[in-house]
Amino acid sequence: MIRNVDLSDISDGKLYKGEDQVRADSLGCKGCSKCCHGMGDSIVLDPYDIYQLTGALKVTFEQLLNNYIELGVVDHVTLPHIKMDENTGGCRFLNKEGRCQVHPVRPGFCRLFPLGRFYENGDFSYFLQVKECPQKRVKTKVRKWIGINNFKKYEAFVRDWHYFLKDVENYILSTTDEEEKKNTNLYILMMFFMKPYDPGVDFYLQFYNRLKTSQSLIL
Repeated sequence: MIRNVDLSDISDGKLYKGEDQVRADSLGCKGCSKCCHGMGDSIVLDPYDIYQLTGALKVTFEQLLNNYIELGVVDHVTLPHIKMDENTGGCRFLNKEGRCQVHPVRPGFCRLFPLGRFYENGDFSYFLQVKECPQKRVKTKVRKWIGINNFKKYEAFVRDWHYFLKDVENYILSTTDEEEKKNTNLYILMMFFMKPYDPGVDFYLQFYNRLKTSQSLIL
């Protein structure tokens, strides 16, 4: 999701890499779930999020759509995002105590917070959002805070997925054929989200096979 903001207005003015120390660790949040409320459609999910959630919960993408997620348009591409509860305004994965029920497999957006990503020149860096989290925070390595195994592979996936979506957006904007736009969005949704992932097979192998096929067909 592209945010048209000045980094100096929302961050400490620094850019970080995975091995850098950053003041992001909230030490367990001490029961606060402010960042899990009122997020609207902003917690956009990527294929790794779906692989993790469907595998851990033993559900299909369609079953997630029934209760926890919904579809929206992000930069002209149809993508899934976490659904907020209509009554509480909180994430559907929160329990009555305001704690995340899927914390070990929580989406990348949630793992990242209060960090964000700044994309440029085919890669990305991290930045610290200084106005979003009320908790006292201490320094930790970016890599440790995000807490993903095979971190370098994960970063490569994040980068490649982002720039693939930018290519898809540019392709959609380049055509005036509304049916083609619709079919492209449907293809992305089917290929990367609705088509089941095998939880017993390495995610990155499955993703890059799908990415290679998709690039050859639509770009």
